[in-house]
Amino acid sequence: MENFKSGFITLVTGSMFSGKTEELMRTLRRFEIAKQKVVLFKPQIDNRYDAEKVVSHNGDAIFAVVKKILKK
Repeated sequence: MENFKSGFITLVTGSMFSGKTEELMRTLRRFEIAKQKVVLFKPQIDNRYDAEKVVSHNGDAIFAVVKKILKK
């Protein structure tokens, strides 16, 4: 297990069809180009386009870590 000294979470918000997923993908690509480590999480219940990828309306896709959301 690696020890990280710092990090941050990026949250992209907006209404439907406002480009949130495309902005998220653009941001991830920039960090990857800069040789930064990134992790994209996706809830298991969201399987609209793909079970293991985050997919934008224009068909671009990026693999994500799928997590089950626990309900109380």
